[in-house]
Amino acid sequence: MRLLKPRPPYQPLLLRLGHGLTSFFVIAAILTAFWTYNTYDGRWGRIPLPKWNAIEGIHGTFGLFSLLIFPLFFLYAVHRGHKRLIQANSLKKLTQVGKPVWWYTLHRLTNTLTILALTFALFSGKMMDETWLPKGELDRGWYYAHLISWVVLVICISLHVLMGAKVGGTPLLMSMFHWRFRAKDSPVLWRENIRRMLGRSRISSSLVQEWSQLSFPLKVLEVIVFVSLVGAFILPLFKG
Repeated sequence: MRLLKPRPPYQPLLLRLGHGLTSFFVIAAILTAFWTYNTYDGRWGRIPLPKWNAIEGIHGTFGLFSLLIFPLFFLYAVHRGHKRLIQANSLKKLTQVGKPVWWYTLHRLTNTLTILALTFALFSGKMMDETWLPKGELDRGWYYAHLISWVVLVICISLHVLMGAKVGGTPLLMSMFHWRFRAKDSPVLWRENIRRMLGRSRISSSLVQEWSQLSFPLKVLEVIVFVSLVGAFILPLFKG
């Protein structure tokens, strides 16, 4: 009897697009972050990469694109993909060690920690000054914080991928790269959906109602992330 290969689970098109764009810019920022460290610092190890002074600006560009795209992806993840994040009973489920629910809970917690790690990396990066490294000012507190944040982020992304492979295997990982989409996800409908949403007379009350339905951990997560992202844009204005 011929066994059929498991089909990849369907992922909403907006989730794939947001996840894909965020992943691309974040990974590019991580790679250029190491090259920047390798060029200007190297106190904890260095590899034979060309010394390229322009790499810091390229890293900053990828970081900025990550900062601009991430809030939209995060908003979708919390309000439409909340089942993939921390739940109100996550701590209770962690007591069921070794059971499937334990692995699924670890997967959700890893996803949540990855979001927090990226938030801190983006915030600490905005708090840095682009002149510090060229001038050899390597003992700045925000520079150390940014270095630590990217190391933590690399660890979290690695765990995110490993946990995805554990709970869903290759089909789950590959489902984020499929181009097929269902009729309800068609980009043709996006304009009409946005027009309908903006045309609601009680859009504010709808948002309040949706916020009230979030679990307490997700409310805390959303507040932390958006306060940090707003601060990332505002606080650097007062650095000088």
